[in-house]
Amino acid sequence: MRSLWNRPLACMRILTIAALFCLSSAHAFPATITGQITLADSKDSAVRKQKDFSGVAVWLTALNGRLLTIAHRHAQMLQKDKRFIPHVLAISTGTTVDFPNLDPIFHNAFSNFDGQIFDVALYPPGSSRSVLFDRPGIVRVFCNIHPSMSAVIVVANSNHIVTTESDGSFRFTNVEPGDYRIHFFHERATPETLAHLTQLITVPDEGYSLPKVTISEAGYIPVAHKNKYGRDYPPDAETSDSYSLPIK
Repeated sequence: MRSLWNRPLACMRILTIAALFCLSSAHAFPATITGQITLADSKDSAVRKQKDFSGVAVWLTALNGRLLTIAHRHAQMLQKDKRFIPHVLAISTGTTVDFPNLDPIFHNAFSNFDGQIFDVALYPPGSSRSVLFDRPGIVRVFCNIHPSMSAVIVVANSNHIVTTESDGSFRFTNVEPGDYRIHFFHERATPETLAHLTQLITVPDEGYSLPKVTISEAGYIPVAHKNKYGRDYPPDAETSDSYSLPIK
């Protein structure tokens, strides 16, 4: 009987199976990227004392422009105790964000900044509104009723986007080895500072550990925001728990 290896068709099948096994094995162990961020030079003594390095958005963009599209992706930004939770939300372009109102009072989330302008209008306790974020940018979110409520949504053309933990650490998993540009956003850093920190990295099969990154807050200048009509909030807006809209 002829040997199996003398049969071209059988040999081709074996080689194909072996190649597929190697490919699946390679993709079964994708690279991991780790890093840590510290914040420095804050002018706020309370911020310096807390040493909380959470809420920094970090994302990757591939140099060849590839992007994995995930349909029907959702995220949440809660409204509870007159706060947006989380304060910083990092999402991929095409994500729908739900804004459930868990307070016993009305809220009106809105943004009139360039990242994406939206206004979900006044809505009651126990209900929710949704917004599709279909283009990249920095979206600063406020409540038209309560001036102390603020948040940031970072929208990026990337399927690898995270926010840092309280110790400043972050991790990307399932990263295909290759060349990437890594970006950072921190709400108390200037655009110039953040642009300077953007860098190119090459991720090998075994993964990559980014050297520690320090983000300076030295240039941050807090500015009071207006309501959605571009006017100042009424003096008693924060304490009145009014169900009506601020006066235009």
